[in-house]
Amino acid sequence: MMMNQSIAFLGAGPMAEAILSGLINKQIIPAHQIYVKNHSNKDRLYELQKKYKIQIDSFDLEKVDIIVLAMQPKNLEQALQSIKNKISANQLIVSIVTSVNTGFIEDHLGGKPQIIRVMPNTPSMVGESATALSSGTYPSNHSVGLAMEIFRGIGEVFQIDEKHMDIFTGIAGSAPAYFYALMEHMQKVAVAEGLPYTTVRYAIAQTVLGAAKMVLEQEESFTKLIQNVAAPNGPTAKGLEALEIFGGNQAIKEAVKATAERSKEMGEPFNKVPSINH
Repeated sequence: MMMNQSIAFLGAGPMAEAILSGLINKQIIPAHQIYVKNHSNKDRLYELQKKYKIQIDSFDLEKVDIIVLAMQPKNLEQALQSIKNKISANQLIVSIVTSVNTGFIEDHLGGKPQIIRVMPNTPSMVGESATALSSGTYPSNHSVGLAMEIFRGIGEVFQIDEKHMDIFTGIAGSAPAYFYALMEHMQKVAVAEGLPYTTVRYAIAQTVLGAAKMVLEQEESFTKLIQNVAAPNGPTAKGLEALEIFGGNQAIKEAVKATAERSKEMGEPFNKVPSINH
């Protein structure tokens, strides 16, 4: 369903593009009601404008219904100071800034801003994001529902406590890269054995897609699903054994832990909220 709201992205990185492309492709918000502005890279804005027919730079922030904070964490404080006198409590502010809590943003904006923190992942570009959503102190039920509707249009949304955002980053926010790495290594082996590159690429992708559908559409545990594939002493069992011997299983766990820990570390400077006179 096409929404009548306008939305402005402050930041034009890959995640902002993934979200706005999903909004357009899924016909959630029309391109002419999507605005994008960034700190310095004008060529990037022109690229997005040409590709998606969106609006760039010249717009009144006060008139936008939804503002998406999509800049790097290092640029956030300056951005908040530049917009704090241009926004109202009626606007919904969605932050996709990595590792920054809603309290930090609320403190710097002052008043009672409606802040919702969201952690999507890049499959939002094809409408298949796994998105976490945490509400700040002041959003109305309507605003939370609006944010849920927007991000459901580009995938599935999971409303979680903000304290769990770091581990969610490990299992979803960053996780597509793990699967791509796995697929890349599988591809290298198969191509080395003589299978055509295109066949390998699509066969692996279809296998991952099929496995995901099995998880989503059936009730079996991961362990049971593994057992259904791995006959005793068969090829799959030998492959699983190799995963264990060569540290693959532990590597998966450590990747999730390392991602979550790094997310937590990146957020630490923003947990020490300074006192600001509003």
